[in-house]
Amino acid sequence: MKRVSIYAFLLLSLIACKSKQQQQGAPQNAPVPVTVMQVTESGIAAYYDEYPGILVPLNESEIRPQVTGYITGIFFKDGDKVVKGQKLYSIDQQTYDANYQAALANIALQETNLLKAKKDAERYHALDKQDAIAKQQVDYADAALAAAEKQLAAAKAQANALKANVSYSTIYAPFTGTIGISKVRVGTSVVAGQTVLNTISTDNPMAVDFAVDQKEIMRFAKLQNSKDIIDSTFSLAFGNDIYPHYGKVYTMDRAVDPQTGTIKVRLVFPNNQQLLKAGMSCTVRVLNMANSRSILIPYKAVTEQLGSFFVYVVEDGNKVTQRKVTLGKQLGTNILIKDGLQAGESIVVEGVQNLREGSLITTDTTGSSPGATPAKK
Repeated sequence: MKRVSIYAFLLLSLIACKSKQQQQGAPQNAPVPVTVMQVTESGIAAYYDEYPGILVPLNESEIRPQVTGYITGIFFKDGDKVVKGQKLYSIDQQTYDANYQAALANIALQETNLLKAKKDAERYHALDKQDAIAKQQVDYADAALAAAEKQLAAAKAQANALKANVSYSTIYAPFTGTIGISKVRVGTSVVAGQTVLNTISTDNPMAVDFAVDQKEIMRFAKLQNSKDIIDSTFSLAFGNDIYPHYGKVYTMDRAVDPQTGTIKVRLVFPNNQQLLKAGMSCTVRVLNMANSRSILIPYKAVTEQLGSFFVYVVEDGNKVTQRKVTLGKQLGTNILIKDGLQAGESIVVEGVQNLREGSLITTDTTGSSPGATPAKK
C-alpha cells in the first residue's frame, strides 16, 4: 500500500510540474481580438447643443420700507401689473408728520432770531461809526448774527430730513413690472431697511441664464454680434415641450469663473402670454449648423474613468494607447468628438473592455466613421 501511495504521489507531482511548465511557456501578452475602424471627418446635419438654464427677470427689486411703523394701506392686488410711480403701501405717518410740523415751527423761530440778530448787528455798526460803542460789542453782534444764520440752516436741514420721512411713509413702484404676493398685511409692524414688503420684477421680455465653457466664448460673441443669425438659433425646452418663441443673446458676463472655467450667457425671450416665470429651470437649445467637417464615432468606443472620457487608438505594431477625448453632442448611437482625435487614425470600437494601455490586438476592420443621424429638433 505504501508503494502504491508513493507512485500516486510521484504521478501527481509530474503532472503538476508539466502543467506549470506549460503555463510558464504560454505568452503573457496574447493579442486581444477587437474590431477597429478608421476615423474620418463627416458632414453632420444641424443639431442643437443643450445647456441647463434658469429663467430670471431683466429687472427685479425687493421693496423695503425706509421708515419704521405700521402698514396702514395696501393699494394693489397680489400679482398685479403695476406701473412706475404707482402707490403700493402706506405706513402710519402721524409721528413723522408731527415731527415735520415741529421742524417747520423751529424754522420760523430761527428766522425770527436771525431777523433780531441782523437788526442788532446793523444798530451796533451804526454806533461804531460814531465811536459810540465798544468794539467788543460790535464783534459780539456779528458773532450772534453768524450763529443765527447757521441755526436757521440747521433747522431747515432737519425739516427736510423729517419731510423725507413723511414722503417715505408712502411707497411707490420703482419701475413698471409685476408685483408678487405681499409679505405683510394692514397693521403689520415694519422696520426701516429690514422688512421685505414685496418683490417687483419685469417679465416681458424674460431672460434665461446659462453657463458655457470658456472655449465657446468666441462662438457666442459671434452669435451676439451677428446680424445674419436665424430666428431658430436659440430656443427653450421644458421636458418634451418646446417654447414656441425664439430668443437672442442679451449679454455675456464680464469675466470667466476661475473655479469652473465657464462664463455666464444671458438670452432674452418674448413673454407676451406670460408662460415664462422667473425661477423656472429649462434647457437652452443652441442650433449648431456644423458647417465644418466633424469627427463622429460610435459611442460604444468611448470609456469613462473618473469623469474623463477615453478611446483606444491603434499604434504601429498592433498596440493600443489610451487617448483622452472631449465629447460633443450625442447623435443616436454615435457621439461627436470635439477634441482628441484626428481623421485617419484608427480606434477600437468593439472589445474595449478587454484592453489596457499597450495591449496587443488582432484586428477586424469595419471601415470608416458612421454617418450621423440628424438630431431631433
